[in-house]
Amino acid sequence: MNWLFLAVAIALEVFGTTSMKFSEGFTKLLPSILIFVFYGLSFGALTLALRSIDIGVAYAVWSGVGTALIVVIGILWFKEPAGAIKLASVGLIILGVVGLSIVKGTH
Repeated sequence: MNWLFLAVAIALEVFGTTSMKFSEGFTKLLPSILIFVFYGLSFGALTLALRSIDIGVAYAVWSGVGTALIVVIGILWFKEPAGAIKLASVGLIILGVVGLSIVKGTH
C-alpha cells in the first residue's frame, strides 16, 4: 500500500510541475493555484509512503521518476528537444534510483 502512496505522490508531483509551466510565471491564476494543491497533496502522499519505505529510497524514487516523467512530458507535450545527452542523463537518473532501491536493505 505504501508503494501505491508513493506512486500517487509521484503523479501529483508531475501534475504540480506541469502546472508550473502552464502558470506562465504565476500569470495564470488556476495553474498557479494548482501548483500548491498538487504539491501539497504530493507531500501528503509521500509522507504516508514513508511509513514503511526508507526515506532515501522513497525520495530518490519520487524525485527520479518524477524527473524522468517531466522530461518525457517536456519532449512530447511541450516539444522540447530530445538530444542524446538529455536522454542518457535521464537514463543515469533511473539507474541511480534502481541502485538505491537494490541496496536499501544493507547497512
